[in-house]
Amino acid sequence: MDTIAEVQQSALSGVARVLVHAGKLNSKTAEDLVRTARDKKSTFIASVIAAGAISPGDLAHTLAHALAIPLLDLGAIDAQRLPRNVIDTKLSTQYRVLVLGRRGNRLFIGGADPTDQEAVERIKFATQLTPEWVIVEYDKLSRLLDVNNASASETLESMASGDFEFDVTDDVALQEAPDTATDVEDAPVVRFLQKMLIDAINARASDLHFEPYEYHYRVRFRIDGELREITQPPIAIKDKLSSRIKVISRLDIAEKRVPQDGRMKLKFGSKAIDFRVSTLPTLFGEKIVIRILDPSSAKLGIEALGYEKIEKDRLMACIQRPYGMVLVTGPTGSGKTVSLYTCLNILNQPGVNISTVEDPAEINLPGINQVNVNDKAGLTFSAALKSFLRQDPDVIMVGEIRDLETADIAIKAAQTGHMVMSTLHTNDAPSTLTRLLNMGVAPFNVASSVLLITAQRLARKLCETCKTPADFPREAMLKAGYSDEDLESGWKPYRAVGCSACNNGYKGRIGIYQVMPITEAIQRIILSEGSAMDIAEQAAREGVRDLRQSGLVKVRAGMTTLEEIISVTNE
Repeated sequence: MDTIAEVQQSALSGVARVLVHAGKLNSKTAEDLVRTARDKKSTFIASVIAAGAISPGDLAHTLAHALAIPLLDLGAIDAQRLPRNVIDTKLSTQYRVLVLGRRGNRLFIGGADPTDQEAVERIKFATQLTPEWVIVEYDKLSRLLDVNNASASETLESMASGDFEFDVTDDVALQEAPDTATDVEDAPVVRFLQKMLIDAINARASDLHFEPYEYHYRVRFRIDGELREITQPPIAIKDKLSSRIKVISRLDIAEKRVPQDGRMKLKFGSKAIDFRVSTLPTLFGEKIVIRILDPSSAKLGIEALGYEKIEKDRLMACIQRPYGMVLVTGPTGSGKTVSLYTCLNILNQPGVNISTVEDPAEINLPGINQVNVNDKAGLTFSAALKSFLRQDPDVIMVGEIRDLETADIAIKAAQTGHMVMSTLHTNDAPSTLTRLLNMGVAPFNVASSVLLITAQRLARKLCETCKTPADFPREAMLKAGYSDEDLESGWKPYRAVGCSACNNGYKGRIGIYQVMPITEAIQRIILSEGSAMDIAEQAAREGVRDLRQSGLVKVRAGMTTLEEIISVTNE
């Protein structure tokens, strides 16, 4: 057997060094096998097995003993019960690994080479989980991977007869660019796009990202607010895929130099789902983001959004008023549009004239007159609002108040007998009032028109199947915002675990809200041009919970975790 010094002096590393040190190979044989693997663009383990230098069983036992890593016999388990679709098939094949199970944020992967750190990093990035190796025999692993790949190929082929179709007129679009017809109608690309859209819908994703890079192409889904890499298709399909998406979104196929926006509709069985498409030229091709727009989200009802009873009552009382302004604030992606449309759906009655102006309209709601902003044509928020006032409206919804002109027209509409709803990008409800003042709106106009402000965030909901009570130190609970009285009953918060039915212990999202009516006391602070801190202190005296306190109520109810609330309310 070679000495340790001889092994260290050689150019060997990873599995080769382990095998030499264990006396299974000598240095020269190991170096020859490393060279063979490099020449054939294979792995060292594949070369060892192919040369018959070590049997697969002996190799697995040697590595397990030397590296103190568990060993699993794949022949003794039911392969049909192994988790599926956790990592992409291409990733599994490339690194010769198999997902065996999951516990919490740990992902157990079976492989023959536990020294492959590149595989660990790629899987960690793709799943946002911590991979842990379990050693399996190379020959059994290869057979199982081959079976899985064959099954995946059959599934892909069968999708051509799936029960779905795009609601577009492809022939018209293709006549405008006949040279691209072959690329656009390329069958594998068509099936791949359909599969990605259906997978995204089934995974409850809100967005799909198609991203080209210099040497690879990847697809990511945003699920419950988090981006996850789903697959890395061949980079050669990026232009064909882009053309296909543009055709069904009624975009200009030939234009690749400027961003474009479009829409498409997928009929999936008896359900039709809208998608908003945005293209963006990047260094290595067009990045495309597809937003899934589900009209049914506006019809879930106010309770399904997560409003507590006192918050819901305050909001309902204000939107039923004949005139005034209701503002919804929060960062991008916090659910403001769904909240506004839920309110509009409640007000959407035959005797009510409702008009909206948005950039663009995301949810199609029958019975409401919806207008898209078109800056090039001169149809801005302010221009649409001026036109609305000549259309005999009862309720007006403005997608966003961006400038003083839009704010002035919206406030005048609220003062002249119209209910106006809109959004602003501010951190909380009190700072929204000072934002309007800073934009140049007169304090009197703000105090006399704004009825209520709702600030909101979206927090991930705990999976009801696997959530588990957690022990937090009392000091940590107090620091998070609970009072001694809150902790007296001895209740326990829950923690995320993770199972096959959820995403790292979470499934879906729920809103947390700060619902602040504009009372006479707050009006006096506005008229005296008080600060956001003065308004926040007065609101707290009137029983208005801030976002952190509202989140802590959800933690106590077992809906989410303390870590999640701290994360989304850590301003």
